[in-house]
Amino acid sequence: MIEARNLSKAFGQRHAVDSVSFEVARGTVVGFLGPNGAGKSTTMRLLTGYLPPDGGSAHIAGYDIGTETARARACLGYLPEAAAGFPHLTVRELLVYCAECRGLWGTARDGAIDRVSEEIELGPALDQKMRTLSKGWRQRAWFAQAILHDPPVLIFDEPTDGLDPNQKAHVRALIRSIAPRKAIILSTHILEEAEEICDRVIIIAKGRIVADDAREALSDGKGRLWPAFERLTASDAAVPAG
Repeated sequence: MIEARNLSKAFGQRHAVDSVSFEVARGTVVGFLGPNGAGKSTTMRLLTGYLPPDGGSAHIAGYDIGTETARARACLGYLPEAAAGFPHLTVRELLVYCAECRGLWGTARDGAIDRVSEEIELGPALDQKMRTLSKGWRQRAWFAQAILHDPPVLIFDEPTDGLDPNQKAHVRALIRSIAPRKAIILSTHILEEAEEICDRVIIIAKGRIVADDAREALSDGKGRLWPAFERLTASDAAVPAG
């Protein structure tokens, strides 16, 4: 459902993403981990078509994001890191706008908004303007727009950022509940989140994949990812995986 083929992106002399390749099948949640500046968010922007690659390609549900952009994006829900914008709209108005952009109108639109509002417990904020909301409530609104059209592919960049512990637990449970019918990439700095949610883990360092394996294979005897993460992202270990 998600396929990256030798994706590359440079900013000046810095190679942010360097020949990254992987696939994610339906029913899989992949944790995308790495230190700050490793290339996680850039890779996600390449997958969603927000940035054009310098080399390689990305496919969403079989559609090339570069040449079949509209069809690929119709199959995709994306929550960017630190999502912002539309401060003068209410949450409901934001969701109406996003639904109609994705071809949902009338009762289909209203039903989708009702569904995600219930799933994310967004009801109390629906008629408040985005600019008046706390970071946590804004994050929930942007999460809602990502799943609004029930896409088969979801890409989440720090989905629980700004949420309180109860909200984080609720979002993680929601991701687990929808995972069997989706292909999901989840970028997070919270290793415990990846330990709890993800089936598979990709670790990236200096723009290159240094590990891609089942979560259990990368975890220590106590189920922790930290020892492998620390070892693989050390400066002298940031080389392509064999």
